[in-house]
Amino acid sequence: MKKVGDKVLQGEIIEAKIINENDDNYFAQVDGQTLALAKETLDDEFDVGQMVEGIYYQDKDNVDRLQIDLPDARIDYYGWGTVQLKRTDLGVFVDIGLYNKDIAISYDDLPENSDLWPHKGDRVMIKLETDNKGRLWGKLVRTEQRQQMMRKASPRLLNQDIECIIYRHLEEGLQATTPEGFDVFIHESEYDGQVRLGQVIQGRVIQVHTDGRLNASLKPRAHEAIEDDAKMILTLLEKFPTHKLPLHDKSNPQEIKDQLGISKSQFKRAVGNLMKLGYINQIKGEGIELIKGEDGE
Repeated sequence: MKKVGDKVLQGEIIEAKIINENDDNYFAQVDGQTLALAKETLDDEFDVGQMVEGIYYQDKDNVDRLQIDLPDARIDYYGWGTVQLKRTDLGVFVDIGLYNKDIAISYDDLPENSDLWPHKGDRVMIKLETDNKGRLWGKLVRTEQRQQMMRKASPRLLNQDIECIIYRHLEEGLQATTPEGFDVFIHESEYDGQVRLGQVIQGRVIQVHTDGRLNASLKPRAHEAIEDDAKMILTLLEKFPTHKLPLHDKSNPQEIKDQLGISKSQFKRAVGNLMKLGYINQIKGEGIELIKGEDGE
């Protein structure tokens, strides 16, 4: 049995003997140290002298406790926890299912930018670790460790929508995992803005590696990126026999308003969007013409 000084090490699974009880707790002893077992966490009753096994820890009130119902996150075992509190001077506190105890993840193990830290209610994958003072901390799972636990994804997932949760920030992008256990990498070029640790996101599979790892994009498909004004213009171009519209960036604002019901600035923004996506060409001084429809043809 590992020890810190004369005490058992926090996070260790130990065996202790029931020596007493009151209305709220049983009390168990190991090597002269007394631990409290909260009765509300138990399904069974115990007798004095009975041996019990569980995880040892100190709760937030510094009470030495033994819990029989083991959390998924333990020493050398990764499991999910739910964020309860964020403190920029310390880190975040995570509920892994211990009675009267949340586990701290140090700011040293979190992104440098605290805006990328998980919010309350977000879930993170951690294991437990003790420092040289015997204090219990949570350590975030790393890419290589998570990939050892991953399931191999099928090639049929290519171009499918997936839901995943961010478990690590990398210099070149994001590492995520799906509820099914597939490992997902999202390159920095495949998303815009900030995505925080623990955030649940919707993505699209853009590559399935031979080992079953996935690459995904958070950017919409081309047709999903078209705004309402652009969709309206695209629909008109598809319906017109010539697939052309005699409006352009030099057209009179009232003429654009009369024909399309939108302002000139809205028109220019929509046309720019369609040109960027490769749907239309602009004919200088004449108007715009269709290159391909919304279905890609």
